[in-house]
Amino acid sequence: MDSLYQMISEHFAGVFTFGLGRYLIAAGLLSLILWLAKNWSDNRRIQNRRAGVRDYRREISSSLRTVFIFGLTSLTTVVMIKFGWVSKLDGPINGWLFGVQFVAIIVAHDAYFYWMHRGLHLKKMFKFSHLHHHQSRTPTPWAAYSFSPFEAVTEAAFVPIYLLFLSVIGAPIYGLVIALFLVHMIVRNVMGHAGVELFPAGWTRGPFRWMTTTTHHDLHHSHGNSNFGLYFTWWDRWMGTEHPEYLAKFDLAVGNRDAKILGGEKAAVLSADRAG
Repeated sequence: MDSLYQMISEHFAGVFTFGLGRYLIAAGLLSLILWLAKNWSDNRRIQNRRAGVRDYRREISSSLRTVFIFGLTSLTTVVMIKFGWVSKLDGPINGWLFGVQFVAIIVAHDAYFYWMHRGLHLKKMFKFSHLHHHQSRTPTPWAAYSFSPFEAVTEAAFVPIYLLFLSVIGAPIYGLVIALFLVHMIVRNVMGHAGVELFPAGWTRGPFRWMTTTTHHDLHHSHGNSNFGLYFTWWDRWMGTEHPEYLAKFDLAVGNRDAKILGGEKAAVLSADRAG
């Protein structure tokens, strides 16, 4: 019993410290970059409105609460390891297997997030589960973990569920894969809430167009019932939930002159047709 208590206390302390550190570093570093590059970031702002002091206070305070809840929720993993339900892959790392595991967990988490996210938007669920996050109508990097307690638990549930599934099918995962996945998750999360388009012009039409941009998630905050994906756009495309103006809004945010000119030409043609 003492060994279990020690394992739980050490695990919670480690997860809380790691979670708090990656949140503060990711959100703080991006905020600093956007402030230092103010002219560039102002030109790439997605919305005209800006977050206020109250928004920052709410986002930071609720994100700190989320980090604490993440630590508590992760204790289920300790219990499952203790009873032999979950196992991790130890020993020398195989590069190919490591890469496959890293890609697999990101793809799996994106699918989990999409459907969990859509579930939180159901009328009976939204008010008590997801409304808090949408109070950040104009999100900032600090909104990355601004969740209600219920949403924080559903967000954190993915890792223990995924680990249990892999253990059941006999495909345990490297511990380092989990650590890097958690870093990747907060970095992409913070980028999605930046309020400034961070991706280069042409991204949405290039070879990596299936990766979400800042505009993609920003439209979710400003409009609500579209763009539920986290890392990739394919679930939104398959399910018909991608915002119809996503590409145009992205082009406007990055200052794509060709897109603006083309849009102006189309508007002129439509206007001429209506006049005729």
